[in-house]
Amino acid sequence: MAARHRTRRRTAALAVITALAVLPATVGCDAVGKALDCVQTADAIADSVTDLQQAVENAANDPTQTGESLNAIENNLDKIGDKTDNADVNKAVDELSKAVGNVRTAVKNGDTTPDISPVTAAAGELTKVCTP
Repeated sequence: MAARHRTRRRTAALAVITALAVLPATVGCDAVGKALDCVQTADAIADSVTDLQQAVENAANDPTQTGESLNAIENNLDKIGDKTDNADVNKAVDELSKAVGNVRTAVKNGDTTPDISPVTAAAGELTKVCTP
């Protein structure tokens, strides 16, 4: 009977050790996954900022491109904001969102060549904080 209790204790101890060993790996993978999501979305935002630059340059030909580029950036910002609890990333998202809002307001007020340098700078900061 004593041998059976030792076997159960040993089995229970091995189960606990296994669970403790797997837990950090799971948490680590989750952090890596979030960082990868951040990098991929920041990359998509960088592409959208490039599109915005081209849209502003070509606003006379197709003024709707600017709005579409701003929408794409905002959609990607929502994705990052939903996936992270990192203070630096959230700050960069807020700054980029504010810059996009300022450009949108300028366009609505008739500015055909709005200053998008704050958008570019904020997107660069977001890319920097998302890079692991």
